[in-house]
Parts: sequence; structure tokens; C-alpha cells
Amino acid sequence: MAGKAMAKDSVAGRSGAGRMARGLLIAVALLALSGCAETKQGQKSAVQGQARAVGGFKIGEPYQVKGVWYYPKEDFGYDETGLASWYGPGFHAETTANGETFDQNELTGAHKTLPLPSLVRVTNLENGRSIIVRINDRGPFVPGRIVDLSRRSAQLLGFEGQGSAKVRVAILPEESRAIAAAARAGQAGVSVADISPDGAPKPVAAPRAAVQIEGASPVARQVAERPAFDPSQTVAGATVDGRFLPAAVVADTPVRSNGRLYVQAGAFTVYDNANRLRARLSDLGTTRIDPTMVGNTQYFRVRIGPLSSVEAADSILNQVIEAGNNGARVIVD
Repeated sequence: MAGKAMAKDSVAGRSGAGRMARGLLIAVALLALSGCAETKQGQKSAVQGQARAVGGFKIGEPYQVKGVWYYPKEDFGYDETGLASWYGPGFHAETTANGETFDQNELTGAHKTLPLPSLVRVTNLENGRSIIVRINDRGPFVPGRIVDLSRRSAQLLGFEGQGSAKVRVAILPEESRAIAAAARAGQAGVSVADISPDGAPKPVAAPRAAVQIEGASPVARQVAERPAFDPSQTVAGATVDGRFLPAAVVADTPVRSNGRLYVQAGAFTVYDNANRLRARLSDLGTTRIDPTMVGNTQYFRVRIGPLSSVEAADSILNQVIEAGNNGARVIVD
């Protein structure tokens, strides 16, 4: 298989998820895994000579994989660091979680909770390369990985050979709302007023074409024309088979991160809770509490590190999870 350079954990995680999806297809909690499939040999280098699945908009219900619960939602403020992996030949031409046809040569990726589809900027914190990626699948289901990218995405970011990379993943909010609106428009019976899994109303994905100014007399009433947001105005790319696909444009981004790896065991609004966890995990290495503000709320993050390598981070992460902290993750700071 051409994927020897692929991160082994990525392949194992996605194949395992595929088996679960096939075996338990009737379980709603695993419908989000429908894009994962068994490895197949001998795929073409591109999706050619066949009808392509356009897919649609999907958030999905909360689901569980290997004892960890994931809660998909619309999060247009998403911005995280962590480790990326990639997938390609074994899943080429398979169906993604939102019903599109996966092409390893397009700039696409898998995320555990973001809306499908979304547009995100992925920056390799090791070399400063940055690209725009369309998120259309669920995964990776390996601890410590925050995004699973297509083979072409990994090539452009410069980590195909090493299998994983330290990255920052940030959603493009307006562009993501726009492609979500386009995907919704192609789905019969899907309403933008549906309720998200977290119970919050979904925001209207596209602005109205006309806005009337209330309170004015009929004669003085004005109509302000606002065209729907077009992601192609701000992101290089093209609409293919009804899907907006970002172009293979690599930007050189100044990297301000020191690239240090940590395992974040948890984040608390109550300091005493964070301190208790810090004390419980202190035998695993240098453990500290980092306060931070998220909006108007202060959080106390329990972190172990810095760690010397990806392998060391994976080892500590597994121990933290085994200690009962399923929400632990690897971050880059």
C-alpha cells in the first residue's frame, strides 16, 4: 500500500471505526462513523469515471468510540492546537460521514465534532506552512490527534513522510456558514431552524437577500440588498459537483508557537478541582496549572510537560486516560 508513510495510529483508528459503523449501523451514536471504511487495495490515484456523491450538511448526535464521548456541534470559534495525522489510499473513493466521496487528492479532512462541511485553516507549527481544508468526515479516533487530513493536504503541509505534525486548526466562520448553507440547500427536508445536539438553535447560515427597516412608514421604508456570502470571495478555490473546494494554495505563516508538547488532562472553573487533579497526576511528570480566560470565564488547565517527543506525549496521554480522564488531549504551546 502506498500509505506506508501514513501514521499507523491513524490507519488503525479509522479502520476500527469503520468496522464499528458496519456492525452497528442501526445505532444512532455510530452514524457519525459512516465515512470510515475497511482498507482497500488498488484504488486509482483520483476519483475518475464514476458518479460523485455530493453529500449534505451534518452535525450528528453525540457518539462514543473506545469509551470516549464526542459531542458534535456548530462551533464557529473553534481554534485549537494538537497533532494531525493523514489518510489516503485505504479510504480513497469511500463515502465520508456527510455522504461525499473521499478523494485523497483533494484538500479535505476529518474532525470529531465540527459541522460537516466546514472550512478550516490548518497550519503546520513545525514549518509555518498553512492551507485551507474542507472538513467532510469524522475522525481521527486515536487519542492525541485533533484532525485527520487527506494525503494531498499532508503533502502540502510537508508531513506526509513523518505521518504526523504539530498543527493549529482554526475554523473560518463566515466561509463555513456559507458552505453549510449550500449543503443544506441540497438536502430535502432539512431546516436551518433545527436544534443542534447541544440544545442551542442553529444560526441562520446565510444572510437574507433583503432586509426591511422596521418602524418606517410605507413610503419611507427602504430595502437593503445583501448578496449571500460567497466563500470564493475570500478563499481561493472552486465549486466542484456542488461543493466548494479550496485550492491547493500554501501560505507561509509566521509561527509564534515554541512547539512544546503538553498533555492537557482537564480544564476547570474551580481552582481546587484543578489542584486535586494536578496532585493526582504529579507522578507522571512535571504537572502544572495554567490559568486562562475564555470569554468572561476563567479556566484552570491541568497540563503535564513539556514533553520531549510525540511518542512521549502519546505515552503520557494514554496513562492520563487510563486514570479516568477521557477528555485529555495533546496540545502544542
